[in-house]
Amino acid sequence: MGDYHYIYKDLEGASTQWDDIQVKLSNLPPKKPAFKPPPFTPAEDEASLPKDKSWINDKTEQDLEDLEDDPNLDDDHFLEEYRRKRLSELREAAKVARFGSVVPISGSDFVREVSQAPPDVWVVVILYKEGIAECGLLMQCLEDLATKYPATKFVKIISTYCIPNYPNRNLPTLLVYNSGTVKANHVGFRSFGRRCTPEGVALVLCQSDPVLNDGQSVNGLSREAVIEGVRKRFIEKVVTQHEDKDDGYSSD
Repeated sequence: MGDYHYIYKDLEGASTQWDDIQVKLSNLPPKKPAFKPPPFTPAEDEASLPKDKSWINDKTEQDLEDLEDDPNLDDDHFLEEYRRKRLSELREAAKVARFGSVVPISGSDFVREVSQAPPDVWVVVILYKEGIAECGLLMQCLEDLATKYPATKFVKIISTYCIPNYPNRNLPTLLVYNSGTVKANHVGFRSFGRRCTPEGVALVLCQSDPVLNDGQSVNGLSREAVIEGVRKRFIEKVVTQHEDKDDGYSSD
């Protein structure tokens, strides 16, 4: 019959007085502290949370729509009014942010994306071809304007997909559409001055119509108001560049 040896192990991290003395004399390495699980914290019940403005602000558009039939809000007229206001703000923000970039389209998309765009939407179309440097420079300017004026629709299409046999010497070309008709066209890189900048392109686009729309005005802006906004942005940009340059000199 074999010998059986029992090894008794204390809880992990437990220490005796003898162990403490040996550790103090550096005869034993210090033991790791005993594992202690974090205290249990029950999950918050959403129904028990205080219902105030912050509670409404954390809701998505779908959540706010679902709350329309919530009986708990029927007795709180303030929260119900605030819910409606917040829902309206989210819908307006979604409407403004429907564009915001230069979207590529094909010839088969042109009628749907450009000619059939809503009458309150201005559409800027760039005809281009890959490998033409001037097209790339103008495209960069349009990308900048698309982010600043997200309520204006910007699309790009390879020139011959839009107009067969369109000559490369006319590229880049901008077409401005509204209510299904061409309102303006700008042929060639020289249309935008010696230096092609987003501000310069913006001024050219708004020569006759308020093409650019940042979505902040409910009823839209006049051409003069849009141009004034473009000029203001340009001045702010120039001032910022000069300040950055002055900071660079002072750091030297």
